[in-house]
Amino acid sequence: MTPPNLVRTNTAELYDAYVMKSYNRSPLTIVRGAGIMVWDDSGRSFIDFTSGVAVNALGHCHPAWVAAIRQQAGELIHASNLFRNPNQGELARRLVQQAGPGRVFFCNSGAEANEGLIKLARLHGIRKSGEEGKCIKILCAQQAFHGRTFGGMSATPQEKVQKGFRPLVPGFAFGELNNLESFASLIDEHTAAIFLETVQGEGGINACTDEFLWGLRRLCDQHNLLFMLDEVQCGIGRTGTFYAFQHSGVRADAIGMAKGLGGGYPIGAIWAAEKHADLITPGSHGSTFGGTPLACAAALAVLDVIERDQLLQHVRTNGAAWKTELEKLVVEFPNQVKGVTGRGYMLGLVLQSDPVPYVAACRDAGLLVPIAGGNTVRLLPPLIATAAQLQQATEIIRGVLQKKETV
Repeated sequence: MTPPNLVRTNTAELYDAYVMKSYNRSPLTIVRGAGIMVWDDSGRSFIDFTSGVAVNALGHCHPAWVAAIRQQAGELIHASNLFRNPNQGELARRLVQQAGPGRVFFCNSGAEANEGLIKLARLHGIRKSGEEGKCIKILCAQQAFHGRTFGGMSATPQEKVQKGFRPLVPGFAFGELNNLESFASLIDEHTAAIFLETVQGEGGINACTDEFLWGLRRLCDQHNLLFMLDEVQCGIGRTGTFYAFQHSGVRADAIGMAKGLGGGYPIGAIWAAEKHADLITPGSHGSTFGGTPLACAAALAVLDVIERDQLLQHVRTNGAAWKTELEKLVVEFPNQVKGVTGRGYMLGLVLQSDPVPYVAACRDAGLLVPIAGGNTVRLLPPLIATAAQLQQATEIIRGVLQKKETV
């Protein structure tokens, strides 16, 4: 057996030799995590405000989450969807309880959830028009990101995502976020659905306004369109409500979710309102690993902790105060910081220039953060992060800005 220290020493070499170059990875090898903290292979600690890109809702290795996985792993891990399993049924019930009357389909990721929503829209188009292939148009938003499958890429109007993979899936058109008229002008007899992120993540932490969401809801009702929301990154408590769209009070016809739902274990899901759930029939969609007993045990543990520790209120209260603190940086460093976007524990620090050097400087100072579009540094703390921990991260960012100011 290879000694652990040797494995750690050679990790960078192993990546260089054997792992595909699909990511611009940080020069950091993470070996352990606990709460909001991670440690690298040299023993250095970091505040982790990437949260696995909004995945680790409860932070790293939360005791209740770990216990649930350990127990389930000793009982039943996988049985396939040819049979029922208790955890899947219970998780579906609780997601329906959050979203409203409807039904749930389980898969493994956000990309798969969004692919399922695109298929749902196609099936709705057949029901609407009575003809396959006639009503396939889906309206999405500029700067959107819906995944890297062919359907997801086609719904993502970003050259860096689509380049090299054309021809893409036909039937997508793009309006301007928070501009209702730009969406209304795209609707025609071939339109089946409107599909967008309630808060754009990769595109730069751009939130839909309440008025925009309600306007889209009315358009969908008027034209018999599915109103589909991608809550893969912004859902499961990240903005202070279980789903981000719930701040507005609007209702969706279908929701895609993943990331924080499993708290670190891969799981995705689609919720569809009762009147549309019957579009999915045996043979029309499936997933070998969707909704396994182990994946659902992890998700149930996440929901248990969110409810037990009142994390939605925790995120709303602390997130609002934190955003106010971050907005002080705009006043203090106007030559570097343009603004703060988002809500709850999904915030964006919009910079005047390329965010990459700032992300590297934060890492050197002990804070891990990812970037997003539009020169934005994403701030995605675990939902368990305290007010004091948020302030600690703010002070690290302030220190980075102060150093840049003097250069």
